Amino acid sequence: MAQAATRTAVILFNLGGPDRPEAVRPFLFNLFNDKAIIPAPGPVRWLLARYISWRRAPLARDSYALMGGASPLLPNTQHQAAALEAALADLGEVRCFIAMRYWHPFAGETVREVMAFAPDQVVLLPLYPQYSAATSGSSIADWQDMAQRAGLDVPTRTVCCYPDLDGFIETMAKLTVEAWQRASAHGTPRILLSAHGLPERNIAAGDPYQWQVERSAVAIAAAVTRDLGYEPDWRITYQSRVGRLVWIGPYTETEVEQAAREGRPLVVVPLVFVSEHVETLVELDVEYRHLATSCGSPAYERVRTVNDDAPFIAGLAALVRNALGPGPEVASGGDGRLCPGEWSQCPCSVEVTGGPT
Repeated sequence: MAQAATRTAVILFNLGGPDRPEAVRPFLFNLFNDKAIIPAPGPVRWLLARYISWRRAPLARDSYALMGGASPLLPNTQHQAAALEAALADLGEVRCFIAMRYWHPFAGETVREVMAFAPDQVVLLPLYPQYSAATSGSSIADWQDMAQRAGLDVPTRTVCCYPDLDGFIETMAKLTVEAWQRASAHGTPRILLSAHGLPERNIAAGDPYQWQVERSAVAIAAAVTRDLGYEPDWRITYQSRVGRLVWIGPYTETEVEQAAREGRPLVVVPLVFVSEHVETLVELDVEYRHLATSCGSPAYERVRTVNDDAPFIAGLAALVRNALGPGPEVASGGDGRLCPGEWSQCPCSVEVTGGPT
């Protein structure tokens, strides 16, 4: 009798986003009620989340209105899931599921779908190339909690990060070079590799996010330098800070304003986002473009995200294949730990020994 084909479930994690104007406030509440975002005692965090979501909802609704009233993140992720399924078809029966952290489909909903699929093995794959306890870490912990509650007991491997994945780096570099060439018709461009910010206290507590962001930036800049034949003017910046805490910098808006006042064309690269959503389509495309233009920049080019581009999907497929081979249960894009030892919040315990990039 022929042996049944292996069933593999790949779980794609992302932030999520409101699917209608009425969902904006509860989405924000879910975000700020996450202890990985506000590490306060439960009742205090709940009260803060209620207040912050009430205060921020009107402005956030205006931002989502510019995108038709809803976030495009889920449909974009669905396209990525379909492309990844096709790239993994030779592994047997593979299904890619989506688990969002702060809006539907939540991890609990997706766990039930996975249980109905009855996989032989599961791979957890955050759609965050760079690991942070506040993003990938929160999603992975939420999944583990929901899976345990539901009784989903299947061998599971986790890809925690892939900051220098070839398919990601090469696609971003290609798009950056194309944008640089357009901008260079107006002068010598400055490239801003813009990542989502994080409070300085998170980094001080051992979160490896900034170290991994810098690793991605250096890899993209090296590929751009190779393709242009010389190193362009580039720097790392951070966007999307909220609240009164001190966040890592330099801030993207400050660097946009400075370059614009110098009369420089700008190329802005979304360094940590793999699909379009409010922080690219509104913050970068609308708010920072307006800032650049009003401060005198002769050109503003925003590099699009990698979306479901073939090299990126091929890179994700290689990560899944590698995760299903021999090695630790939690690994970076290689076979183990990528981060230096001082980053205590890295989820890997085994030093990296190689593997696909």
